[in-house]
Amino acid sequence: MTFPDAQNRSLEGRRVLFISYNGMLEPLGQSQVLPYLRELAKKGVIFTLLSFERDQAFAGDGPGRCAALKTQLAEQNIDWHWLRYHQTPSIPATTYDVLRGIAYAKRLVKKNRIEMVHARSHIPATIALALKKQLGVKFIFDIRGLMAEEYVDANHWKQDSLPFRITKTMERRALAAADGVVTLTEKIWPIITQWEGLRGRAISHEVVPCCADLKTFSFSASERKKRRAELGLEDRLTIVYSGSIDGWYLTDEMADFFAQVLREQPSTHFLWLTPFKHDRIRSLMNDRGISGENYTVKAAAPAEVSSYLSAGDIGLAFIRPCFSKQASSPTKNAEYLGCGLPLIINAGVGDSDALVSNGEIGALVEELTDASYSKALTAVRKLLANRDALHLAARDTAEKFFDVGRVGVERYARLYERVLAA
Repeated sequence: MTFPDAQNRSLEGRRVLFISYNGMLEPLGQSQVLPYLRELAKKGVIFTLLSFERDQAFAGDGPGRCAALKTQLAEQNIDWHWLRYHQTPSIPATTYDVLRGIAYAKRLVKKNRIEMVHARSHIPATIALALKKQLGVKFIFDIRGLMAEEYVDANHWKQDSLPFRITKTMERRALAAADGVVTLTEKIWPIITQWEGLRGRAISHEVVPCCADLKTFSFSASERKKRRAELGLEDRLTIVYSGSIDGWYLTDEMADFFAQVLREQPSTHFLWLTPFKHDRIRSLMNDRGISGENYTVKAAAPAEVSSYLSAGDIGLAFIRPCFSKQASSPTKNAEYLGCGLPLIINAGVGDSDALVSNGEIGALVEELTDASYSKALTAVRKLLANRDALHLAARDTAEKFFDVGRVGVERYARLYERVLAA
């Protein structure tokens, strides 16, 4: 398949409705929706954005934050609208959101003369499917993960349950009607193409992994010096984990990994950057006999995360390997690499194995065992012997695979062009 040359692209004046079931006040909306839309708007796309906001948008300073963001986005050619997200009871609440979303989005399509709907994940795809059938607009199904399979793998649903069957039916219909599809990984695409709805169809497709704003996530020697002094790290090897814990993240196993590291290098420090469950982490450390001198738990503001990553030496992420995770792209990998950190990650998650397969920017933990932990640590410590070269290699990898502008936006732009021109 060939693509038009970047210099010849023209999305000027094309009108797109972007629907997200995540709110724009949430960290995910801030990092994985707005940066893409802002850059695509610079290419001339006229966006209407519809999101579903949680309670924080409707209480306290939420309305003021929404008003300020709406004004800012309007200046960037993005017309933002929002509805309230409803969570419980699950099926009735989601059904209500979908029906309300369809009614509201229909008015937006007519008012703003929308040509195409970009649906971020399954619930927005259900809304987009109705818009296509009723109003004839084109639509892109941006699959952010295998929703039904994720709920099964997380033991929230059974495979023959009503929610699972409803989700798969909707997914099949959306795939059959979509004009374009986005996946987060190369690995999942051959599997999805064999599913009913896509089987035998020739359809425009792009892989757009979870990218990072590499202007924000970059190594800073001055920030490293400042944060290491603040944390009292001196010259100690520092392993960083950034993000939420538990759920898909193997928090116990990461604590086990650190306990093994301390047996080999007692001066090592573990920096947990996570907003919640600090008592849970302290309990894990205490259970393994790890002194408070060997770890820090900190809730860093989003604007501070890059600064603390610069203070680290290794970025750690263990994620539960299962079928649905073949479709996942961990954002933290992009952020670690952007800040020059080598990775220690476990096998079986999306396309991540390939990132460290050559051993130049990190190590892969094949099995969650002490022996495998030791092997990975030894490999990365050898890389750290030439820290400058390692930082450059990590950064180059981030720019090649995870830069919002050079990777994410360019791939979305060429998909937009093909779908709108079809």
